[in-house]
Amino acid sequence: MDKPNVVSACVLIIGNEILSGRTQDLNLQYIAQTLGEQGVTVREARVIPDDRDIIVDAVKYASATYDYVLTTGGIGPTHDDITAECIAAAFGVPLVNHPEIEIRIRGREAPADVMASRLLMARVPEGATLIENLTGGPQGFSMENVHVMAGIPAVLQAMLPNIEFSGGDTVKSRSVRAFMGESEIATKLGELQKQVPSVDIGSYPFHRDGIYGTTLVVRGTKLDEVEATVEEIRGIIRSRGSEPGEVNEGDGA
Repeated sequence: MDKPNVVSACVLIIGNEILSGRTQDLNLQYIAQTLGEQGVTVREARVIPDDRDIIVDAVKYASATYDYVLTTGGIGPTHDDITAECIAAAFGVPLVNHPEIEIRIRGREAPADVMASRLLMARVPEGATLIENLTGGPQGFSMENVHVMAGIPAVLQAMLPNIEFSGGDTVKSRSVRAFMGESEIATKLGELQKQVPSVDIGSYPFHRDGIYGTTLVVRGTKLDEVEATVEEIRGIIRSRGSEPGEVNEGDGA
């Protein structure tokens, strides 16, 4: 059996405001969907604080473990925007002012104290390349396999399409609904998963309009295997005396 070519990514969501609950992360879903379309699978996502040691350690681990690392947040003009210096520390290089960013920043007049704060956004690790961003917001950059972006969703969405990814096999998914609890089909699903290790079977309970049920999602790189597994699941549902329900792809659970 040919082993699927899986290209992996890790997302590091940086910011005390996310952990405190003051701000809701709106970037992970967009990143995962965008990368998935290019054959890159997000295998891990972490929310971490604005803490230098934690960020440095997380970047080192993720960079060595996954094909790509994407970070969000912490590249603005305030004292707690420390992502750039942490990336520099993780790669053991100095933090320098990028001349292109500095020219852009100095092109907008501002009082001396405001300009000094803005110029903090010109700092990047030595050797980094810029991620094109036409919004006028904080400038993202790439350092080897680590891509650093803003946490502001509109700015991130302007940056991400400008990063080139070399993807692997695209993951396909199909879903079916069982109008019963997970426990009623758990044993059979477990047995089926062992029989088809090349696909992933996920189980997600739902409650809508007074109806309880479970959405079963099958993911894999080979569409014929995914669809065959879904047919097996339909058979399991029918064996329990119920008729499987259809799910429009993208409809969610």
